[in-house]
Amino acid sequence: MNKTTKSIIGLGVAVIVLGGGLTALMLTEPKESENSESNISASEESSEVYGEGILLIKDEKSGDAESIIKEVTVKNSTDKLHVVMDSAPTEDTMATYTLDGYEDIPLNTAVVGTLANNASNMITGSIVDENCDNLAKFGLDSPQAEVEVRFQTGTVKKFMVGDKAPANSETYVMLDGEKTVYTVATSYIANYSKPLDEFIEPIILTEPPEESYPKINSLKIEREDIDYNILLEYDKNSDDGKYSGGTSATMVMVEPTDAYLTVERSEDITNGMFGLQADGIYSVHCKESDIAGAGLKEPFCRVTMDCDDGNNYVLLLSEPFTDENNKKCCYAMLEDSSIIYIVDTENAKWCTVMPIDITSRIMIGSYVWSVTELSVKTADTSEKFVIEPKDKNAENTKAVDFNVTRNGETFDSERYRQFYSFLIDVSAEEFALDMEIPNTAPVVSLEYTDSYLKKTTKIEFYDNTAMTMLIAVDGKSKYICSKSYVDTLVDNIRRIGTGEDYITTWK
Repeated sequence: MNKTTKSIIGLGVAVIVLGGGLTALMLTEPKESENSESNISASEESSEVYGEGILLIKDEKSGDAESIIKEVTVKNSTDKLHVVMDSAPTEDTMATYTLDGYEDIPLNTAVVGTLANNASNMITGSIVDENCDNLAKFGLDSPQAEVEVRFQTGTVKKFMVGDKAPANSETYVMLDGEKTVYTVATSYIANYSKPLDEFIEPIILTEPPEESYPKINSLKIEREDIDYNILLEYDKNSDDGKYSGGTSATMVMVEPTDAYLTVERSEDITNGMFGLQADGIYSVHCKESDIAGAGLKEPFCRVTMDCDDGNNYVLLLSEPFTDENNKKCCYAMLEDSSIIYIVDTENAKWCTVMPIDITSRIMIGSYVWSVTELSVKTADTSEKFVIEPKDKNAENTKAVDFNVTRNGETFDSERYRQFYSFLIDVSAEEFALDMEIPNTAPVVSLEYTDSYLKKTTKIEFYDNTAMTMLIAVDGKSKYICSKSYVDTLVDNIRRIGTGEDYITTWK
C-alpha cells in the first residue's frame, strides 16, 4: 500500500475515533428537562445516525502497522467457502485471494477478493439495537451468513449477516459475542451470502489478446440431429489476398459441401468458442454421474477447434432445453475439464446452425478480371469469352485494361463486364445436397476458369419445380435458386451479341 493510501486510511480512523468520543460525551451529558420539546427533537434527530461510521472488523494487535487479512471462512445457506491469501500485498499492489480447494477452477478473483477486502473496510451505517434479545427480529437467529476473519497477527473476528433493513440499501450485522446490532451497506455484505457458483469465472474459454490471437485451422461440428458434419477450414487464399467468395471471411466450408462463408453470419460459429459466456453453473468438480446427468457423456453436439498455436479445444453441448425462465439453454463443458456450465443457445449456436445459415449465397465467387475464360450455353446459344490483360505486369482493375474476345472475335470489355456482373448476382436460396440430378439436358450451363485459384468450375441449371431450378456444381447437386433468375439469364445470353441492354431485375 502506498503512503498516500495509508494517510487516507489513518485520517478515516481518526474521524471514526473522534466520532466515538463525541458520542461518549453526548451519552454522559446531564439530562435537561424531560418536558423540553427542543431536547426531544434533538434527541430524535441524533438517534437516526447513532453509531454511524464505526469500523467493525479491527485488528487490535496490528498497532500502527497495516492490518492484513490472511484468510476468511464464510458459511452461508448453500456453501462453506474458505478464502486464503494467494499473494501478499506490496507497496504498489493489494493482496489477492483465492478459494481453498478450487485452485484448479477458473475463479473470478476480483469477486473472491471482496470477501476479504470488504471485511477490512466494513463501516457501520448505524446502531439499531445495543442489547438485542430478539435476534429473529433482524434475521440473526438463522443468519444469511456466518463469517470468520483471521488476520496475519492471529487476531480472529467473527460476524453474522442478517436480513436487509427496511431501507434495503443496508443489512443487519452482529459481531460474535456481542449483542449490538448494526446496519452496514448491503453492497459490502451481499457477497457473503452468494453461492460458490457466483465466484466462478463465467467465461468458459478466455479470449486471447489481439496480438496473440491464434489462426483457427479448422472447426468441426458433429451433431446428432444431422447425418453429416459441418467442417470449416482456413482458406489459404486469404493469406495472399486472393479472392474469398465475395466476403472477408478467412474460413470456408468444406463439409457437407464447398461454400464460402459470410463474416457477419459465421463469426459466432468460427470464433465464438473464445469468450463464450455461461449463464450459470450446473456442476463443479463434476463426477461421471454429473456428466451423464447433463447429457454430456454422449453429447448432442461436439465442437472441435484446432488452432495454429498447437491448442485443440473440444466443446461438448447437450440437447437444448427450456429453463424455468422459458429461455432455450444447453449444458456445456470443455472436454477433460471439471465444470459443467449452463449456456444460452443464442451464445452456443453450434447446437442449431445449419450450413445455409452461415454460407454466402453467391455461387460464382471469382473477381471479374481473375477469370480468363468463360463459356455459356443454352439450347439455342453458345458463347465463349477469353479475357487477357493488356499489360500482364500492371495492376489491372478496369475494363479498359483488358482485351476480350467473343467466339474468337474482339468484344467490348465493358459490355462483357456488365454481363458478368449480372451472372454473379444469382443467389442460392437453399442447399440441395444429394438431390438427384435430372437425366434431361441443363437449361443453362456455364464454365469459367479462375487464374488466381487455378481452377475451372462448371455450373449447370436444371428444371426442378414450377418456381425453382436445381443447380449442379462440377456434376454434384448443390443449390436451389429462383426460376425467374434463370429465365432472365437465358434472355441476357441471347442479348450478348445484339447490343440490347441486359435485364438486371427479376421477380
